[in-house]
Amino acid sequence: MIASQAPSNQRKTFIPPPITKIEETGLSALWLQDLALKTLYFQGYLTGYEIAEAIALPFTAVVDKILEALKREKLVEVKATSIGGLGEGSYQYGITHAGMSRAREALDRSQYAGPAPVPLDVYNKTILRQSQGQLHITRRLLRQSLSGLILSEQVYNQVGPAVNSGSSIFIYGPPGNGKTSIARAIGKMILKESMYIPYALYIEGQVVKLYDSVNHELVPHSDTTKSGTGSLRTGSRRDPRWVHIQRPFIVVGGELTLSDLDLVFNPISKFYEAPFQVKSAGGILLIDDFGRQQVQPRDLLNRWIVPLENRVDYLTLHTGRKIEVPFSVLVVFSTNLPPKDLVDEAFLRRLRHKIEIGDPSYEDYRKIFQRVAKAKNVTYSDKGLAYLLQEWYIKPGRSLRASHPRDICDQIIDISLFLNCEPVMSKELLNRAALAYFVEL
Repeated sequence: MIASQAPSNQRKTFIPPPITKIEETGLSALWLQDLALKTLYFQGYLTGYEIAEAIALPFTAVVDKILEALKREKLVEVKATSIGGLGEGSYQYGITHAGMSRAREALDRSQYAGPAPVPLDVYNKTILRQSQGQLHITRRLLRQSLSGLILSEQVYNQVGPAVNSGSSIFIYGPPGNGKTSIARAIGKMILKESMYIPYALYIEGQVVKLYDSVNHELVPHSDTTKSGTGSLRTGSRRDPRWVHIQRPFIVVGGELTLSDLDLVFNPISKFYEAPFQVKSAGGILLIDDFGRQQVQPRDLLNRWIVPLENRVDYLTLHTGRKIEVPFSVLVVFSTNLPPKDLVDEAFLRRLRHKIEIGDPSYEDYRKIFQRVAKAKNVTYSDKGLAYLLQEWYIKPGRSLRASHPRDICDQIIDISLFLNCEPVMSKELLNRAALAYFVEL
């Protein structure tokens, strides 16, 4: 599951062990030679150190051996020698005509030319090692983490055990009451630690791109492959094929399809992109607006049955071969639609925790309005709020929503700027704001 909340000094942090020879990469020397040739084919003349950075392997005892073999076969040649005695790593290499021919053959198989991948079995063991067991969220920690939200006592009592389960959470209720905000707050609460993931995976000759700069956040000041004159020249303190990231929090919405949950093969580039649940391993995957995807909810939910029950997922290569990966992710389903319209009782049993986020009470609505008005410098008034509730909620039979105070205050600010007056909760500004905001459906 996700990392536990035990103090960090009680756990051994995983650091990918350094590579000291080609055999420790888990990849064949010929495959790595092709990777270096493709890199030179695309980028032109590069120094030995630049090739090491491009394929994320140490120069000493690894890349230098690869280049030595390529030179012997006359596939690359030295274009310029080092000046200043910086060693062979500063030699500039170029690809020969024979090297171009072999590079094109390699590109016909796969156009991947990035950091060297990590074998699947190594990845699986490492992800399990970084999944530290069951969470232990206390009431005090939960209240601190959700202090920015006004929630009922019932919601607090449900969220805590749900997070501690580390399994799956189904959050439902009317729109605008903070379901997504609760999920994000849970993420901030339990995803404070970092972890390592590889740039890419090596699976039976195929490459799966895992690291995603959009969904993965690098740890600041972490050593990376872009080390300049650093560890990739003399030997790395860790395997440079791995990226140091914050534990992921990935959100998918109405755009999610069944194909997004399996390996995505690009027939042009001829390598794969990892699915969302693999990219979010060790973290949280929030499926927002569940039920509004193009695929039927029942089909989408059936895809999750095996992973949620067995904590193992099965992915399919375009060859038809199935592979097994750990399902080490907290899945949160969030929907505005009634559960009875989405799932049957059998599937709800598989979702361990179901939490309804209902409309706020009048007292909670007042607390939210006070907090929002203070944050936005809108002068709060109990009298103004009573007028708003009577005229725009009670009379038309409109439901309260936790998001309304924020939106109404924004309307008041916009209108007061136009009228060149102070943003206050007067009848005039409240009526103008409500008229512009509410729409009868």
